[in-house]
Amino acid sequence: MLNTDAGPEHPARDLSTWTIECLHQFAQDARGRQLEVVRVVAQGHAHRADEPSEARRQWARLSLQANRRLHGDSVWDQARAAHQDFMLRMWLIDKLGPDTEDHDFSPEALAVDTVTALALTPGEAHALAGHWRDLAVEQIGELRRHRNLTAHVDRLVCHLQPGPIRDRLLAWTEIRRDLP
Repeated sequence: MLNTDAGPEHPARDLSTWTIECLHQFAQDARGRQLEVVRVVAQGHAHRADEPSEARRQWARLSLQANRRLHGDSVWDQARAAHQDFMLRMWLIDKLGPDTEDHDFSPEALAVDTVTALALTPGEAHALAGHWRDLAVEQIGELRRHRNLTAHVDRLVCHLQPGPIRDRLLAWTEIRRDLP
């Protein structure tokens, strides 16, 4: 049932029925679980094929903004936020096409952000992956975070021109299948 009186003044309402303007206004002061709901609802709208491309991009921007404000300071929170960011951006680049004028929808910017988020080089990850069962739990966790943070690179490299960053991401496409 469509809830026509929903809006920021009624935060207990179904946020999926809100306009982007109302949800954006609500998100400005939202925290914790509320921000997560904003992220998920906005992402859901971005995925709707019946929406015009520009509307889908606006919804995606709202989802990305909520996601970037949502995370905590732990390495797992940071990795979760980056993973969700990268996956939504990659999905939009695949479905709506790249936009080199917009950082969030630029394959080159996504490539740089991905490489920047990785603490290990492909060679370091490969060396550790060869004997990951013998590693300390923290090192196994680091390898798992790298696996998550590179989940989109096989699709991303198709959008990149040849160069050092593309080469590095190509190396990750091979290495990530050996990561725990």
